[in-house]
Amino acid sequence: MSQRLAAARAEAGPAGRSAASPVLKTLLYAALALIAVAQVFPLLWLAVFSLKDTQEIFTKSPLSLPASPKWENYEKVWTEGNIGQYFFNSVWYTVAAVAATVLLASLVTFALTRMKWGWKKPVLGLFMVGIMIPIHSTLIPLFQMFMKAGLTDHPLSIILAYTAFNLPLTIMILLGFYETLPREVEEAAVMDGCSVNRIFFQIVLPMTASVLATTVIINMIYNWNEFVFVNTFISSDTLKTLTVGIQNFIGQYSADWGAIGATLMISILPILIAFFALSNQIVEGMTAGSVKG
Repeated sequence: MSQRLAAARAEAGPAGRSAASPVLKTLLYAALALIAVAQVFPLLWLAVFSLKDTQEIFTKSPLSLPASPKWENYEKVWTEGNIGQYFFNSVWYTVAAVAATVLLASLVTFALTRMKWGWKKPVLGLFMVGIMIPIHSTLIPLFQMFMKAGLTDHPLSIILAYTAFNLPLTIMILLGFYETLPREVEEAAVMDGCSVNRIFFQIVLPMTASVLATTVIINMIYNWNEFVFVNTFISSDTLKTLTVGIQNFIGQYSADWGAIGATLMISILPILIAFFALSNQIVEGMTAGSVKG
């Protein structure tokens, strides 16, 4: 009897799974579609918001389309709002800080995973402690330090702050990937007379391109959207970034909300372009260090 039941279950098993499979796929795709709509909707809403004027924003439904798209909002923020200068500042602060962070983090990770020296664990622990330090608790000490060094209202203060606060997380992401890299390639390079510097720059660094793309986009998002450091350390209008420059359209008694929406839309586009350009490398880098061996 038990053998007949087992045989019946074995025969019904694949058929039952095949019948349930389309239903499960449909539910999965429906859930993913809802998640995608929830993710894309704020961007579409902001794009529509940026094409309205202040009166239309407050008198009509938030989901209504503009009666006449106000493309002049983008022209206004670029010409009258000095957004071009803020955009340039955001770009070069971000690029400089990301390049410094990724290079320094790669050097530190290479030293921690490939070299033998006595202070490896304390140094790693010191960097990991940096993740637990709140940004706001460092504003006054950093401001005093930069003021004594003559770096207040100077781009270097922003680049140094971004680099220092992004190093611990970048090192932590790189550590898992470096542990999976085959050491045989480096050993063969050493046998051929390759120096440590050449091993790092010509062998190890190219092998970590996928995870570097992940760290680049993470650092870009943080640096591009950062507000507190720029608002604290920078006072000159010509050195401010997009996130701080938005305040130009907010007055004491009124605000140009259409211009604010256009500025936000302009500020989002570079991150979206970078993410789509590096999307394949980002996914590969996030999964490469998850399985060891």
